[in-house]
Amino acid sequence: MIEIRNTQPEDLPEVMKVYEYARTFMAEHGNPNQWGRTNWPPEDLIREDIREGSSYVCTQDGEIVGTFFYIKGEDVEPIYQKIEDGSWLDGSPYGVIHRIASNGKAKGVSHAVLEWAWKQCPHIRIDTHGDNIVMQNMLRKEGFSYRGTVYVHEDNDPRMAYERIS
Repeated sequence: MIEIRNTQPEDLPEVMKVYEYARTFMAEHGNPNQWGRTNWPPEDLIREDIREGSSYVCTQDGEIVGTFFYIKGEDVEPIYQKIEDGSWLDGSPYGVIHRIASNGKAKGVSHAVLEWAWKQCPHIRIDTHGDNIVMQNMLRKEGFSYRGTVYVHEDNDPRMAYERIS
């Protein structure tokens, strides 16, 4: 069973290994640019997320098998203020998931993250790179609908925005 908890400072080395694995996995599955060009996410950002309480780890039998970023509230993600070629379902407070990553050692990490997030807030927004077919398929399978295009700060590549309201 996958358990989710806040990331602790001492988890940082293992979290960075998870992201390293995820970058390799994405490149091998047709998505070399989403995190690969910039070696995303940087360690300083993860340290800040840990301090702010928005970084989480997924564990199985005490081992870190995944990680992600999560926040919730009203208009909590500035990049979601402008959406092109579409619109959000509604303007109610929402949860945001970013940077889901797994080390490949456990099945169902993304599903566990989404189930956990829905328990925190029944309105979730998430985005992914156009080349990230694995994530797009998972989001559709989990009941998300494509809403339009958003742009992130770390590069100029457009991101496909998805939303689900339970």
